[in-house]
This record gives sequence, structure tokens and C-alpha cells, in this order.
Amino acid sequence: MGGIRVERQGHLVVLRMDKPRGNAIDEPFVEELLRACRELAGDAGVRGVLLASAHPKMFCPGLDLVTLFEYDRPGMERFLVTFGEATLALFSLPKPLLAAIGGHAVAGGCVLALTADHRILRLGSQIGLNEVRVGIPLPWPVAILLKAAVPPASLSRVALLGQNFKDEEARSVGLVHEVLEEVGFEGQCLARLEEFAEKDPTALGRTKAYLREGTIREMIGQEAARAGEFLNAWFGPAGRAGIRQTVEALTKRG
Repeated sequence: MGGIRVERQGHLVVLRMDKPRGNAIDEPFVEELLRACRELAGDAGVRGVLLASAHPKMFCPGLDLVTLFEYDRPGMERFLVTFGEATLALFSLPKPLLAAIGGHAVAGGCVLALTADHRILRLGSQIGLNEVRVGIPLPWPVAILLKAAVPPASLSRVALLGQNFKDEEARSVGLVHEVLEEVGFEGQCLARLEEFAEKDPTALGRTKAYLREGTIREMIGQEAARAGEFLNAWFGPAGRAGIRQTVEALTKRG
């Protein structure tokens, strides 16, 4: 199993990430996430989706580097395509999507959160994109998604410096819309989602599609052509060294 649970609560659905190592993203994970998104997109009974984690301290730590470090180039290219499809499926979901970021969301975990229409961070949790600190660039679709999600003035700190942010600072740079206390966190997130879900689904879905059409077109327009640039960095000397160092640290930590 990839680690995705679909929990139905009336006309709302909690898309619950529940995988060992804090929801580290591997191939089965993105395949299951993609399948779930496609099913929810076509389910007329679903009026809103909450992306959440089963882990109390971790939303998602990003890619499962321990596993993906061993992939050869064709395998990594295959993973990259599927991860892009899953990200796009979340971003283009024709229903309101709210990210309940109840723990740290870094790198690929931040990417998943950025696909949401509304992002709520639990107080004390960190969020950020630290890829450049590991020695690899943001994939092209992720860079376009980030440009659409945060103000231009925040891009250097978020993408080029690779900083992590928490609490009010995360909200001020545009990575999240709200910061809430731990007590009652998910219940408050569901209440906020209900505000979206109570709107006419056709009107909301069509408006969301209009708002995101340009970003989606730009994300997929050069995705295949730019994939080689990411893979060259991933398998280049700096990328391998940075990933190896991270993997060794994760392995020691257990």
C-alpha cells in the first residue's frame, strides 16, 4: 500500500497520508495519491477534500530519498512523471482542497500543500522548500506552482535560500493562509473547508478552473523538456553528494 487513506465524512473527504517515515514520498505513494485524486474528481457526492496527515508531528518530509537515491535515471524519470501527475491532479481537483498542515511540511511536502486552495498550518510546524540546500533545483512544474502560490517578494527566501518558516512568518511569506493552535486543529480545518463546500459546486469548480488554467498550462507546457535539467542535477556530482549526505543522516537517525 502507498499510504493514502480516503476517509468520508458526509460530503467531505479527508485524504489522509499515513505512511512510515512520516509520509516520505515514494513511487507507490504518488501512484495511490493519483488514483485517489482521480476517483474524488469524478465523485459528485464529494463537495470538499481535506489533505491531512496521520502523523502528529509530520505532514510530509518530502521525497523518500533513502529509496529514490538507489534509482537509476530511467527509474527516477518515471517517478518524476508520476509525481508531476499527482501534483497536477491535486492542483486541478474540481472541488475545494484544503491542506491541514498539522506537522512539518518540507520540500515535496510543501509542494503537496501548495496545491491546495487554502492552507492552514498548526502552530509550531515548519514549512519550506529546501531543495537548493541539498544541491538540486525545483522541478519546473513546482517552480511554476510556487510562483502562483506566493507573492513575488517571497520567492527569493522561499526558493533560492531554501528557508523553512513557521507560525506567523509562514503566513507572512504566503506559504499558508492561516495558523491555528494544536487544540481542535483538524476540526477547525474541516469547518473552514465546509465554508467552501457549501457553495454551489458547479460555480465554484468552474471559477477554480478559470483561476488555475494559466498556471496549469505553464506547468505542463515545458514539463517534459525541462525534466532533463532536474535529472542532470539529481545525478550530477553536487546532487549526489547532497542527497547522499542527507540519506546518511536519515539512516543514522533511524
